[in-house]
Amino acid sequence: MFASNYFLGLSRHPAIAKATAKAAAEHGTGPRRSPLICGYTNYHIALESSLAKLKKKEACLLCPTGFSANLAVLLAIGSLASLFCAGKKPTKEEKIAIFSDSLNHASIIDGIKLAQQYGWVECFVYDHCDMSHLDQLLTNCTMKRKVVVTDSLFSMDGDFAPMVELAELRKKHGFLFVIDEAHGSFVWGKNGGGVAEEFNCEDDVDLCVGTLSKAAASIGGFIACSKNWKQFIQSRGRSFIFSAAAPVPLAAASYASVVVARKEPWRRMEVRKRMQEFQALTGIPITSQILSIIIGSPEKTIKASQSGIVRIWYICRANPLTPSSSSQHWKVTSGPFCSTHNRGLKKGGKNTIRLRRLSS
Repeated sequence: MFASNYFLGLSRHPAIAKATAKAAAEHGTGPRRSPLICGYTNYHIALESSLAKLKKKEACLLCPTGFSANLAVLLAIGSLASLFCAGKKPTKEEKIAIFSDSLNHASIIDGIKLAQQYGWVECFVYDHCDMSHLDQLLTNCTMKRKVVVTDSLFSMDGDFAPMVELAELRKKHGFLFVIDEAHGSFVWGKNGGGVAEEFNCEDDVDLCVGTLSKAAASIGGFIACSKNWKQFIQSRGRSFIFSAAAPVPLAAASYASVVVARKEPWRRMEVRKRMQEFQALTGIPITSQILSIIIGSPEKTIKASQSGIVRIWYICRANPLTPSSSSQHWKVTSGPFCSTHNRGLKKGGKNTIRLRRLSS
């Protein structure tokens, strides 16, 4: 299986299964209601506290999904413009300037577009991971309130955002720094704190969005931030306010996943070993647990996906994120239990050769 997002192999961990079953037996399976009414329990509070500690932030806010977490953050930030204008329509100079990487996740793009529809923000898209372009845009922008938002680990190409350079630009321009750690949380950093911890930039991040549906092998999203930002998003983040809280068993499962990920760092080390083994076998440079193998046209990608290599290893075909892109590729993910020794994956074997050809 080379398509799953269960990067740490926690989906069948006995401690997590036990915690989930215990919570289901005691509290049932359904959500109680929205978090602001009666949806929060001690399980949710414990989960928020553990995630805030992991991300080294004052507070954390749970959301139904990572998608809704990004919507809540970006709409809350955008709504600041209306507050500064006392409810009047803000002028261009009074709007929030949001600078977004060109390959950011769809949830970030949609959050910005929705805030634009309200007339709160102006969006500036910078070339993928191009810090010179971002610096130029920030320098030329005359708007007072600036926000930079980026994936920390890009889900389709598997490359990291230049966190150190972004931190330097934050010091230079004084923008609010928001990152989406969906693919970095629990996998990267000494303690599993994510890409920001990996590059020692945690203090430079103002708001950190994450998901529990990947390495944590559960479901849900979260926002790690200051107490003030948490209270503000609680009052302005509509995707949080008008959604049901996660059922208690899922909150218990997620909390158990955070605990296990912290106590079993060998899992993160195994991910790195799989990356090294895969690179040694294929000759493809690998920087993260996500490997993007460019195929080309949709026709070539479909034909390649029907080949024996995909029948032996389960690999998903990834469509382009933007309509203007004609390039399609395979998205390969590795985890501690993705064995490179199973079912014909041998150095110099025919499958390895075919994989090399497809990546060229």
